[in-house]
Amino acid sequence: MPSPPGAELARRYHDEVVAPLLRAALPGLPHAAARLGSGSDVLGLDDATSTDHDWGLRLTLLVDAERVGEVDALLERELPEGFAGHPVRFATTWDPRVRQRVQVAALEEFAASRLGLEVTRAWEPADWLALTGQSVLELVAGPVLADTDGRLGALRERLRWYPEDVWRHLVACCWRQLGQELPFVGRTGQRGDDLGSRLLTARLVAVAVHLGFLLDRRWPPYPKWRGTLFARLPSALALPALEAALAAGDWRTRQERLCAALELLLEHQARVGLPAVGPATEPFHARPFRSVPQALLDALTGAVTDERVRALPPGVGSVEQWVDAVDVLVDGERRLRAARAVQR
Repeated sequence: MPSPPGAELARRYHDEVVAPLLRAALPGLPHAAARLGSGSDVLGLDDATSTDHDWGLRLTLLVDAERVGEVDALLERELPEGFAGHPVRFATTWDPRVRQRVQVAALEEFAASRLGLEVTRAWEPADWLALTGQSVLELVAGPVLADTDGRLGALRERLRWYPEDVWRHLVACCWRQLGQELPFVGRTGQRGDDLGSRLLTARLVAVAVHLGFLLDRRWPPYPKWRGTLFARLPSALALPALEAALAAGDWRTRQERLCAALELLLEHQARVGLPAVGPATEPFHARPFRSVPQALLDALTGAVTDERVRALPPGVGSVEQWVDAVDVLVDGERRLRAARAVQR
């Protein structure tokens, strides 16, 4: 881990350099200061490798839209050349200019650039499906260093978690996805397609991990950090069985370990207060394979009372439950268009 870690460096930079400059030049300026956006340090996961690009003296400063240009110019003009042994001005992978990296923006525009949603309006249930966990984490995971008008805090509170019925819908979507492909782990293996069985197992482990984040009401990061953060969740009680499924050398063991993991997740589902009609799996017709019982899905969907959520197509879920393309997942506008398109 770098010393100090990026989040702590950002705090010192704000407290010792940026905040005093703002107080002197623009006293009483309504603003929020935080370490938001991209970067492993926002998640508290930066290490020595993280420092080779886009790491350093970075902050986000949120001000009224009409003050953005003024504040940015002030910082570019008045900030020192360096702080704590790090350069204040440097290029990034998205901007080759050597300039200071306190990103000055309006809260509404900055949030929309991450979420793909306007934060000044109420969101329909379908709007929540356009979010990825990473897009939310870029607003809620990093430390807040100042919030003079409380607007950033209010937004972070709004993004604490999905509405209850949307949450139930997404959990049901995970179980539906698991049931649709779980029998094929065995079927491909039975036909001698061991690669196909392994690929399906990996897909289902990914769904089970996403289910774990949902059960624990935690936004999942993008895949680079998903395993790291999943291992810290209460739902990681299923991790040994999931790892055993991935490591198994035959389809029968893969299926057995996957099913064991799903039983543990279903037990955890009951503990967090969601409907959990068991068992998690049942025989798939007369074949030696397993699937997810319809009764489990019915219990979850039957607990949804919001008619707008009940009208959502079953099994589709949030955009990150069915899209793998990075260029879609990192683009809020594309995510929103995709999410709206599949709800029709």
